[in-house]
Amino acid sequence: MRALLDASLESINEVLLGKKYQVRLALACLIAGGHLLIEDLPGMGKTTLSQTLARVLGLSFQRIQFTSDLLPSDILGTSVFDKDSGHFEFHQGPIFAELVLADEINRATPKSQSALLEAMEEGQVTIEGATRPLPSPFFVIATQNPSHHSGTFALPESQLDRFLMRLSLGYPAHAAEKALLMGEARRELLPRLPAVFDHAQLQAVQAEVRAVRVTDALVDYVLRLVEATRNQPQFAWGLSPRGSLALVAAARAWALLAGRTYVIPEDVQAVLPAVASHRLRERADTAGQGGAALVQWLLHEVPVL
Repeated sequence: MRALLDASLESINEVLLGKKYQVRLALACLIAGGHLLIEDLPGMGKTTLSQTLARVLGLSFQRIQFTSDLLPSDILGTSVFDKDSGHFEFHQGPIFAELVLADEINRATPKSQSALLEAMEEGQVTIEGATRPLPSPFFVIATQNPSHHSGTFALPESQLDRFLMRLSLGYPAHAAEKALLMGEARRELLPRLPAVFDHAQLQAVQAEVRAVRVTDALVDYVLRLVEATRNQPQFAWGLSPRGSLALVAAARAWALLAGRTYVIPEDVQAVLPAVASHRLRERADTAGQGGAALVQWLLHEVPVL
């Protein structure tokens, strides 16, 4: 499996130049079985990264463009009357794909945003009284523009907590952008990318992530981080048990990508910003800008031993 993971990272980095840390985080998120939120300015490669991940992991892909007039039925699907059969037939929405890109999710109204909640948490949707299972595996990658952009609706904390990680790609470095300008368009590389994983191999690597060993001492370090968010006065609220579980799951995936069968504190520290920043807020932060500064405080002030 190590060879497949290395090949996946290499393929993705051929398309998304100069973003090795973010690419590794994104792959760790998906092999841990989580959903990913990418927040950045338009044109930074959010959609390209999503399409590349789907291609490399061998997953069916659907993109939903979230807009202010998007309805839940546009996401989930709807029943249409067939006059020949005399019955209503259900037409699946784009949510019935293995990797769903919810593009610019914060441009839709809260009602449409909430249509993703059950799907992300339960792997199923309830439509017109009937529960319908979603494909397995099933991942959501949502993108959003910064909250200060016009026409955006901030995601509620309950929905942010469904994302295992949130990351930002940022501007490319000088050398990476020069290679981008002088080379082939990155979207044109996608059709030539081979699928590195099939479904059985992806399920096997997810099982390997769950089997990565976590020691008592490592769990104690995670608990010190979590308890600091609950006890220190600068935190508006602390990490929930779901947040602590997410931190361990992400650290396991990061360790596996590094070729280890056990987690070390550096794995936890590597994934903590992506796992915790969208789940935390400073008590004095009335604008809801998130907890990046709080995460840095945790990394510097909470002892490993």
